[in-house]
Amino acid sequence: MRVVLHTGKGGVGKTTVSCATAVACARRGLRTLLLSTDPAHSVADVLDVPVSGDPEPVPGQPDLWAAQVDTRHRFEESWAQIRAYLVGVLAARGMAEVQAEELTVLPGAEEVVALLELRRLAASGRFDVIVVDCAPTGETLRLLALPETIGFYAGRLLGAPQRMLRSLAATFTGVPGSAPSAAVRDAVGELLTELMAARALLADPQVTGIRLVLTPERVVIAEARRLFTALSLHGFTVEGATINRVLPPKAGGEFLRGQRAAQREALVHVRESFAGLTVRRVPMVAREPVGVAALAELADEIFAADDPLARTTEPTHIQVEGADGRYQLALPLPLVDKGDLALSRSGDDLVVTVGDVRRRMALPSVLRRCTVGGARFDGGRLLVEFVADPDLWPATLRARVLSETDGGSPSGLVSQTRSDDDRPADRLVGA
Repeated sequence: MRVVLHTGKGGVGKTTVSCATAVACARRGLRTLLLSTDPAHSVADVLDVPVSGDPEPVPGQPDLWAAQVDTRHRFEESWAQIRAYLVGVLAARGMAEVQAEELTVLPGAEEVVALLELRRLAASGRFDVIVVDCAPTGETLRLLALPETIGFYAGRLLGAPQRMLRSLAATFTGVPGSAPSAAVRDAVGELLTELMAARALLADPQVTGIRLVLTPERVVIAEARRLFTALSLHGFTVEGATINRVLPPKAGGEFLRGQRAAQREALVHVRESFAGLTVRRVPMVAREPVGVAALAELADEIFAADDPLARTTEPTHIQVEGADGRYQLALPLPLVDKGDLALSRSGDDLVVTVGDVRRRMALPSVLRRCTVGGARFDGGRLLVEFVADPDLWPATLRARVLSETDGGSPSGLVSQTRSDDDRPADRLVGA
């Protein structure tokens, strides 16, 4: 089972590339689903066939199905109990039921429904490949980061789904007895479980790969670089970049020659930015590729005889190495300048911020008993050093080790005084 997500700046032809990739997979006999999570839902326009919320065969291409996430229908279907509970709470506060119905479509609901639908279709076993036409850059990042964010706030700040719902009820009604039913609590718990399962699916490099779609333009390339960094920070595997609308070498005219020269410079920048990734070019064609036949021709241009699911890069993931009280956490962070990075420790979490993107990562148990000793960049990776700190050990372990060392500091485990876990990045990241 493979999941391939396409994302990029709006207007770069992401939907067309997604459709052509899905056609290429289906032509190789793979049961392929083309799924749109983009609210614009342009897949039907590019395929030139109607597309609904449920997977339906695409006429003219065996082994190809298409669907677009029907947010409203899935929301009402999956969240019926939760929504009914919230509507009742709001109505008890004096709000009209029609208004309450509207307010239960909460911010982020579209992303939640899209994640649950993708996970449901992947788990169905009906398809060998799911090609996802994602929303533009910012929406895609919110979509992929959502499960971890919700999991953090539900688990750390509110304790559990039951407490979260009781807090909501008390806030809106002021009545302690308006706690949710067991069915509602179970529904919320199941929702959180499903979201974390979706996160695991998307973060599994053996299953899911993300492909950036861009055009050879400076502004577009700059956004794609930032997206590459942000996706890597959140633990997702970027396996390739597709450069769309590349002018053919024989395109004539003074105007086109000038454009071609600008594209040549941009293509060099792309190769330098995404070194190590599979980079494919999509030539600009005279007519917009619409319909299965035109998309099949475009697929031949993109992939030729290559496997459309082939990956040439090793999956990237967080690694922890070390022993004897000294450890190193390696986090892939391509295309990052030291000045853009902020790094801090908050309890059992490591907080990494790059520009306006932040990820809060729960540390492995062995690192929770350490202090941060420093950090540096090396070959597109952030290396964070940890040193064991007996003050953070369980009391029984600390007492045993100290007794074995005659009451002194455990030899070889601590070589510096305890550091402040919330030091700013400029003191943690070395040159």
